[in-house]
Amino acid sequence: MIDYKEIGHRIRVRRQEVNMSQEKLAELCDVGTTHISHIETGNCIPSLKVFIAILNALSCSADELLCDELDNAEPTYKADISRLLDDCTSRELMILTDTLKSLKTSLRK
Repeated sequence: MIDYKEIGHRIRVRRQEVNMSQEKLAELCDVGTTHISHIETGNCIPSLKVFIAILNALSCSADELLCDELDNAEPTYKADISRLLDDCTSRELMILTDTLKSLKTSLRK
C-alpha cells in the first residue's frame, strides 16, 4: 500500500531543503497553496501532472520521493545517508559509524 503521508513528508523536507515556501511551490505547480499543504500532509494524492511539476520545481527525481515504495531504492537511501553525514564532525561520524555497525549486525541476526 502506498504511504502518501510519507511521500508528502518527503516533498515537504525537500521543499525546505531548497528553501522554498509552499506558496512558491504552489505557484510553480499552478495549484493553490492549500493543495500543496494537503499533498504534504498526505491528505490529498497529487495527479501525475502535479507530481511531475513538484519534481521539476524541487529539482529532484521521482525515486527520491517514492523510494519507500520502490524495490530498487538503494541508491536513493545511500544518497540520503551521504547528505546526512556531510556536515558531521569527526566525533559525530565515529558515533554514527559505531551505531550503524551495531544496527547492521542486529538486523542480520
